[in-house]
Amino acid sequence: MPVTLLDEKRIWFPDPRTGEGNGLLAVGGDLSVKRLLLAYAHGIFPWYEDGLPYMWWCPLTRYVIYPSRIHVSHSMQKFLRHHDCRIQINRDFASVMHRCREKREETGTWITDEMEEAYGELYRRGFAASVEAYVDGRLAGGLYGVTFNACFFGESMFSDEENGSKIALILLARELEKRAFLLIDCQFHTEHLESMGGEYLDYASYMQMIRQRMRQNN
Repeated sequence: MPVTLLDEKRIWFPDPRTGEGNGLLAVGGDLSVKRLLLAYAHGIFPWYEDGLPYMWWCPLTRYVIYPSRIHVSHSMQKFLRHHDCRIQINRDFASVMHRCREKREETGTWITDEMEEAYGELYRRGFAASVEAYVDGRLAGGLYGVTFNACFFGESMFSDEENGSKIALILLARELEKRAFLLIDCQFHTEHLESMGGEYLDYASYMQMIRQRMRQNN
């Protein structure tokens, strides 16, 4: 089926199962808080280049990390034992997001001015979070994402030092496990995420988990 064209007046999305095989579902619309929350409630997220219409994606085969199953390699376990590794959550969301943008500008990034503004508003409404990882007191890396229905929807990460983003993700997963979060949605597979315990999850099972928590919250 053709990709759906959205407008700014009506906040809705088509059934993700009608999208293209690569996960592209719709274009257009806006980045309002209401639309973004509707999107994430169905596993949909914006991903586009500056100057292009908003593009909305929903891969039906998700790649996720369950907080309790995150893989910590032997070398990383040793590193964590021999260094003071800590995270700070929501210390400076805007700075973390912009740092992620800067790290990708040479190769192309989807983190535009509009995205920074939109996700900044999500953060101010309590629906987004940032994580900074510190090693022996130095900022080593970080990440940010959307928090919704006991799920963390990862958006981007950065490293200023070796293993910086890995440490941020590992310590975040441990914190999310304490808070009974269901999963970390990584969206797409990468070898890096696979090495950290990523798993494939079909869309029906993915939505069942999210809806179950939605029912519990109502």
